[in-house]
Amino acid sequence: MEDNLWKLCYNKFFKLLIDRGIRKMEFAKMAGISQNTMARLSRNQNVSLDVLGKICCTLDCKIDDILEFISESEDGKII
Repeated sequence: MEDNLWKLCYNKFFKLLIDRGIRKMEFAKMAGISQNTMARLSRNQNVSLDVLGKICCTLDCKIDDILEFISESEDGKII
């Protein structure tokens, strides 16, 4: 049986920024998060719950408005 892996995806967050006309670095300053953290988000890497909270508070949104989990098989194909 093949195990499925779950990956974080922040595409919803970046779409929200585009929809609101906010640039990435402008948002980083607004939310008080580092450029390094924005880079981690761009690469769909883990960030702290504190960072996710800052994002949600700054954008006045819920966590499921900014991230989603994507199921992947072990061979890397999205399922």
